Amino acid sequence: MSNVIVCSDLTLGFGPRVVLAGVNLAVAEGEFIGVLGPNGSGKTTLMRAILGLLPPRSGSILVFGKPPPRGNPAIGYLPQLRSRLAGLSLTGRDFIAAAYGGHRFGLPLFGRAAEAAVDRALALVGAEDLAARPLAALSGGEQQRLLLAQALLGRPRLLLLDEPLISLDPPHQAAVVALVRRLQKELGFTVLFSAHELNPLLHAIDRVLYLGGGHAALGTVDEVITPAVLSRLYRTEIEVIRTHGHIFVMAGGHEVEHEAHRHAIGHSDA
Repeated sequence: MSNVIVCSDLTLGFGPRVVLAGVNLAVAEGEFIGVLGPNGSGKTTLMRAILGLLPPRSGSILVFGKPPPRGNPAIGYLPQLRSRLAGLSLTGRDFIAAAYGGHRFGLPLFGRAAEAAVDRALALVGAEDLAARPLAALSGGEQQRLLLAQALLGRPRLLLLDEPLISLDPPHQAAVVALVRRLQKELGFTVLFSAHELNPLLHAIDRVLYLGGGHAALGTVDEVITPAVLSRLYRTEIEVIRTHGHIFVMAGGHEVEHEAHRHAIGHSDA
């Protein structure tokens, strides 16, 4: 099994700020990776580097064995853009068609190839009933299905999902995770799924990539979600509580992931 992503001593940042430093990791083909960490820990920054939008400060990142170019058709990307959708005067079908060929929020293309691609994407996420409805009339969960359909247009080999669970209630969170996991198994692509909370992903992911304090830890849940590893990443004493099939990451009597999620709503992660 080949590696889809390999980071070697990777350092990323903006201006004078270093966001991630000395990251070493490898993601294998077909893995479902949950990307966790507090707001500002670098989840979006890492995805931007994978997309070829942010060059390394030092070290290297390889995607499919090469430095990542911009606009790689083998990568599907679901960004943090949900707040913009309500203002778009498009139907669900027009919204997906607008991204055909890699152009987001442009004029819809209605050639035969585009029609077939849009129909396939809608069917994959079970959103055929949303095609004729305006975006402004859709719920958050329905909009999320359309965003996922848009990310699947190019038949990607790697799918990057940047905080797709923000602002969704637990049933809709569970539905999104289950849908992505089903599609990943059926189509065989690799998934990086970023979130602020582990529990919605707990039974879907193969491994977890936890970011914090400028560093990264990749491994199974049992290897990474430990007091020793998380205390190093958070730079404070962390307690990990496991109960009734859930895991809670605590610091000073407060649930760390819950607080990070609450404060991050409406804000992009660094």
